[in-house]
Amino acid sequence: MPKIAFAPDGREVVASEGETIRQIANRHQIPLTQGCGGRARCTTCRTLILEGLDHCGPRTPAEAAIAKRMGFPPEVRLACQTHVKGDIRLRRLVLDEDDVDITSLFVNGPTSIHQGQEKFLCIMFADIRGFTSLSEALLPYDVIHILKRYFHRMEMVIEKHGGRIDNYMGDGFMALFETADPAEGARRSVAAGLEMLEEVQNRMVPYVRANWGRDFKIGIGLHSGTVVAGTIGSREGCKQTIIGDAVNLASRIESANKELGTSFLISERVRNLIKDEIREGRTCRIPIRGKRGEHVLYEVAGLK
Repeated sequence: MPKIAFAPDGREVVASEGETIRQIANRHQIPLTQGCGGRARCTTCRTLILEGLDHCGPRTPAEAAIAKRMGFPPEVRLACQTHVKGDIRLRRLVLDEDDVDITSLFVNGPTSIHQGQEKFLCIMFADIRGFTSLSEALLPYDVIHILKRYFHRMEMVIEKHGGRIDNYMGDGFMALFETADPAEGARRSVAAGLEMLEEVQNRMVPYVRANWGRDFKIGIGLHSGTVVAGTIGSREGCKQTIIGDAVNLASRIESANKELGTSFLISERVRNLIKDEIREGRTCRIPIRGKRGEHVLYEVAGLK
């Protein structure tokens, strides 16, 4: 039977041939951080094989993809993907108390609060145009009043279409639309965005002009994709959030409104989901900050 020596624990345990390192650690109650629950969606269970690398099975396709992306050398392996067929000696690489606290995935410990979950969402970012000049021209309490009124109206529209505001960021926010059918999510989020623009034009613009003599405009960006939803923060103050490339791209799409002079832009992925249901304005091919190559964005003019 293969013998597995865990450092820095100073323990040597017997494994059944073909078990993964994660299975061995769990069975012998050796603490091992497992941020994604052992699905090869993170690197928190990575280990350094000190001896016996040839007694480890080859990388699975999922592990190979992560190793390539992170630049891992051959001896750094994911415990959840590495099958053992002989004696090995290894060192856990996620070790200290901070690592333990933020993952909360010790064997026999609480696992649900921090474990990520993959979801396919429509992600919307909205932002007030020229907010810096607006806030500089008005008294702070007036600015807060305008923001509260604006957020209140936007939240009602978003919830009406089955979405929710996930996070507020100064004068902007991120809203999420989750449905079993991606096309339905795109349909709801586009309808929400169009109604948000109507609310701004029919309610916020007259209100701000009448009371402060200023204009009021917003920009909306929409993208869809797979993200990881989970919690961050201390155990007393955990906050749910989402992380992923789709989030970053949605934010960049919203920002592109500034340079293009548009109000509502969607990604090609969202557009292709419901292209027969929307009226398109401009089609733009532009570089996106932080992304490779050019991306095609579509201005939404309305619904058919």
